[in-house]
Amino acid sequence: MIKSVITYLESIDPILAALYATLFTWLVTALGASFVFLFKKMNKNVMDGMLGFTGGVMVAASVWSLLIPAIDMSEGTGFAQVIPAVVGFLIGAAFLFSIDKVLPHLHINFKKVEGVKTPWQKTTLMILAITLHNIPEGLAVGVLFGSVAAGIPEATIAGAVILAIGIGLQNFPEGIAVAMPLRRMGMSRRKSFFYGQASAIVEPIAGVLGAMAVVTFTPILPYALAFAAGAMIFVVVEEVIPEAQQNKNSDIATIGFIGGFILMMTLDVALG
Repeated sequence: MIKSVITYLESIDPILAALYATLFTWLVTALGASFVFLFKKMNKNVMDGMLGFTGGVMVAASVWSLLIPAIDMSEGTGFAQVIPAVVGFLIGAAFLFSIDKVLPHLHINFKKVEGVKTPWQKTTLMILAITLHNIPEGLAVGVLFGSVAAGIPEATIAGAVILAIGIGLQNFPEGIAVAMPLRRMGMSRRKSFFYGQASAIVEPIAGVLGAMAVVTFTPILPYALAFAAGAMIFVVVEEVIPEAQQNKNSDIATIGFIGGFILMMTLDVALG
C-alpha cells in the first residue's frame, strides 16, 4: 500500500504531491475530531498517552526526517557542515517562540491564556493553540517534497511520504484533543468537529508554501529543513509534553512518547 502511494507520488509534480500529502494529514485530524460524535469526553489516561505519542513522533521526525538530511546535504566537513542545521534550528525555534508570545492562545489543559491580552473566547484561543502546532508540521512535509523537486540527491519521495504518515499519526490525537474540550465547553457536536478539523487546514497551506519556497530558493534547503525541526521541537517542549503531564500520568505519557518515537524511527529507517 505504502509503496504504491510512493510510486504514484513519484510520477507527479512534487509540489502537487506535497499538497496531497498534507491533505492526508489534515484528513487524519478530521478523523480524530470525528470521535466527538461518539464520545463527549476522552479518558484522561488515554489522552495523556496519545499526547505523549504525538511528542515522540514529532521528535523522531525532527531528527531522522529533517535534521539528519539537513546535515547530510550541507557542504563542508566538521563544524562547517553542521552550521546550516544549527542556524536553521535556532531560527525555527525562535520563530515559534515569537508567535507563542504574541498570538493569543489557550493550551488544551491550561487555564492561563498566553500571548497578548484579548477579549476572544476560550474556544477561539484553544483552536489557535492547535493551529500553531500544525504550521511547522505542514511546513516540514512541504520542504521535503520541495527538496525532491529541487533535485537534491539526499531527498526522496519515500522519505517525504514517511514523514507525512508520521505527522498524520500524531494528528489523530490532536483532532480529538481539540474537538473533545470544545464539546465539554457546551459547543454542539457538529461545531466541535468543524473547529477540530479546521485547526489542521493550515497544514496544506504551509506544505505548499514550504515546497514552493525550497524550489525557488534551493540554497536555503538545509536551513529550511532545520527550521521546521526547530519549530517542531519547540512545540513539543513548550506545549505537547507539559499538556501530557498535566494530569500527573507521567508514566503513561512517557510510554506514549517512547512508542511514538520508536514507531516514527522504524518507519523512517525501514521504509525511507
